[in-house]
Amino acid sequence: MLKLRVDYIKPGMKLARNVYDAEGQILLSAGLPFKKNYAQKLKNSGIQEIYVIAEDGICCDNAQHTINEISRVEAKKLVASTMGKVVLEKDIEIQRVFAMVENLLDELLSQKDILLNLTEIRTVDEYTFAHSVNVCILSLITGIAMGYSRDQLKTLGSGALLHDIGKILVPLEILNKPAPLTDEEYVIMKKHTQLGYEVLKKYPQIDEDIAIIALTHHERYDGKGYPIGLKAEKLHQYAKIVAISDVYDAMTSDRVYKEKLKPHQAIEYLIAMGNHQFDYEIVKVFTQHVASYPIGTIVLLSNGYRGAVLRIDKNFPHRPTVGYLYNTKGEKVASDQEVSLADYPTLTIVDVLENIE
Repeated sequence: MLKLRVDYIKPGMKLARNVYDAEGQILLSAGLPFKKNYAQKLKNSGIQEIYVIAEDGICCDNAQHTINEISRVEAKKLVASTMGKVVLEKDIEIQRVFAMVENLLDELLSQKDILLNLTEIRTVDEYTFAHSVNVCILSLITGIAMGYSRDQLKTLGSGALLHDIGKILVPLEILNKPAPLTDEEYVIMKKHTQLGYEVLKKYPQIDEDIAIIALTHHERYDGKGYPIGLKAEKLHQYAKIVAISDVYDAMTSDRVYKEKLKPHQAIEYLIAMGNHQFDYEIVKVFTQHVASYPIGTIVLLSNGYRGAVLRIDKNFPHRPTVGYLYNTKGEKVASDQEVSLADYPTLTIVDVLENIE
């Protein structure tokens, strides 16, 4: 399985996964041979990359979704519905939110070793809802790795799923602006944290910690965040986790005005910002459970060979096993040739490629 940009997929290549639209409907089914006209159809939906079945017998691990697609779609619909009720000033269904977090948590806890090793393929226009779900999943993975109790994880996950609820009260022309915000617009956008806090505080069944996550997920370890300017030890632990998850998902998501970063670039940023913007101890836990190079990623190695990430060792998530595709002369390599970067410290990934050739 290889992840390629739509522009570089050849007719006849078979899809490795279903491709969904923003409503959770299947656009293209797994196993379907790719046709030239599919490229524009996908790009019109804001989808720039998809997974295809590798040629020449190269075999990646069978990397399942961390959360199954049905659960992910239902979670996105619930976030959309919840935000819609806020706009209409109707009561939000808190128990449905709690139940959804329980479901996501059960799926994660059922896995022996949780490693987020696949980036989600999603459309640009569903960003707000998909982002909330992804931040919830990332935060739960981190909380599980930190040894949180089930009750703590439920609170953390609920706060993460609702962390951006205040954004629905930001004017749409600012929220959906297809360009960077002006200083004046940014001031208005920043109010979503306080607005979200005020919405959640209306419900006695919502724990204070959940509302605090909505209020303070843009606070920073060095005190340069908003809306209060809290620093280091004064930051709530849950909010520090959600802040890291929020930034990672935002950086690795395509926006109308900004191309996404590769996972390894976002991870490098988080590490560089440890104990500046983020709590470094939490960053270390987070980056141990999010793969820098997801399975199927095409990479260029320091020895000049190109290959695909086949497997990820949970003990060395940033040093995957790579199956060779082409040698330094651009010649195809036998499909059984592979190298574990964990065994060769001097061999490194120097670039992530969008095309197999």
